[in-house]
Amino acid sequence: MTYSPNAVFRSLRNANYRVWAGGAFVSNIGTWVQRTAQDWLVLTQLTHHDASAMGVVMALQFGPQMLLLPWTGFAADHFNQRRLLVLTQAAMGVLALALGLLTLTGAVRLWHVYVFAFLFGSAAAFDAPVRQVFVAALVGDEDLHNAVALNSTSFNAARMIGPAVSGMVIAWIGTGWAFLINGASFIGVLFSLLALRTSTLRQHARARRTKGSFTAGLRYAWVRPDLRAILIMLFLIGTFGMNFPIFISTMAVSVFHTDAWGYGVLSAIMAVGTIAGAILGAGREKPRFDLLVTGSGIFGLGCVLAAFAPGYWYFAAALAMTGVAMLTVTNTSSSLMQLSTTPEMRGRVLALRVGVALGGTPVGAPIVGWVADTFGPRWALGVGAAAGFAAACVGFFTMLRQRAGPA
Repeated sequence: MTYSPNAVFRSLRNANYRVWAGGAFVSNIGTWVQRTAQDWLVLTQLTHHDASAMGVVMALQFGPQMLLLPWTGFAADHFNQRRLLVLTQAAMGVLALALGLLTLTGAVRLWHVYVFAFLFGSAAAFDAPVRQVFVAALVGDEDLHNAVALNSTSFNAARMIGPAVSGMVIAWIGTGWAFLINGASFIGVLFSLLALRTSTLRQHARARRTKGSFTAGLRYAWVRPDLRAILIMLFLIGTFGMNFPIFISTMAVSVFHTDAWGYGVLSAIMAVGTIAGAILGAGREKPRFDLLVTGSGIFGLGCVLAAFAPGYWYFAAALAMTGVAMLTVTNTSSSLMQLSTTPEMRGRVLALRVGVALGGTPVGAPIVGWVADTFGPRWALGVGAAAGFAAACVGFFTMLRQRAGPA
């Protein structure tokens, strides 16, 4: 397996994928505008630098990924994927507009943000697995790994743009407008979904509606040592490591004493690393399990360097490094799980992946927020580092057992 720069953008040869990618990029920018504004609203306007409150918001936003797991995977495997995406994207757009209006009128309270975080997370729980499965319908299995990487490149390019835009919007016209911008951005992805050429979509085998559909998917993943190891690694990093809204905001406010613009810049710099990681992944012909192990170890190292960073720009550099590692882990895991799973099981397996990676946030985010409040943000980053190293150990011992073969 080699890295080929010429193959980085091969999925864009597909007309349907180009349309989808264009609409998704617009929506992704809006998503990052809102995420940055939501964190800033909670941390500086609705509380006095309360990282625990941010942890609660994250728990409510990502908790539905696990709570609704029996239904999200079923929906991805059984329902019309394009129509389901239209519904989920429209729902998230309406929620963003409603939160924006509440904020603009000055009526927003912390409990409002909690409610909207849960509702937005519920819509996203149905959206995430079907969106990942839908990529295979756009490009086919032969270009699936490349398309997954390009999707991440788009998402993280937006991550570089969105926080900076959000910082300017907050500073110039107010936080509420950031939510309205996100609501309007969903028009782009809705238009792209409606503009797709349905006659050229790749049709894969669909699951039959039977009782025990969810448990069948769970058994399928758990009896596979490779899939089981990936899920455990994602749980560790997703639960305790990927709490960057807490890491970045608390370091920015409490340690480096910066403003909304400085916070947005840190988020954008981390996105530079994630884009680099996504582009590296797009140029690889196939995903490899050992990349998961390496990425997890580098993720832990990046969190250590961020925790010990003596200044703002040292911290920013560590974030960029961590971003490369994080995207290596997330993209490789997604591609490995899709390509090694039978098509009729993909929705349920990917729902498990998303649920495990994000569904642990209700446990991890409040813990990390409490550590940041009680011991300081640098100790919170230490929790993330430990998660990365633990995940690397799980993957390493799994590789050793696979190479040793059956006892």
